[in-house]
Amino acid sequence: MTGSAAALETHPHVRRAVRYALERKATEVTLLDLRDISSATDFFVIATGRSDVQVRAIAEHIVDSAKRDGARPEHIEGLDQGRWVLLDYIDYVVHVFHPAVREFYRLESLWGDAVATVFGQDVKS
Repeated sequence: MTGSAAALETHPHVRRAVRYALERKATEVTLLDLRDISSATDFFVIATGRSDVQVRAIAEHIVDSAKRDGARPEHIEGLDQGRWVLLDYIDYVVHVFHPAVREFYRLESLWGDAVATVFGQDVKS
């Protein structure tokens, strides 16, 4: 089991954030395990929406669903614009991008030392 796969087993809120993004048809959903390389947060969940409207819908679904699970973001940025939404849950940060913005910032490259796992539609709660 890779580090990121193990993270999903031990961090249910991270696993749910991945699942919630996929429920709204996010693409390229990627988990970066930052525990060994950063003290700022443990994980990034990175997802892409095909339009500004879908980016907002994905982010809002994650926030609303996570609240029902008892997780509330400490900080939210970019929700009104829908180009790059950041949801900061302290232990993990969710980034939901418009495709052009994701390509521009390339977080996976910036955090290239992180263990990365890319998900399809098969993530269980």
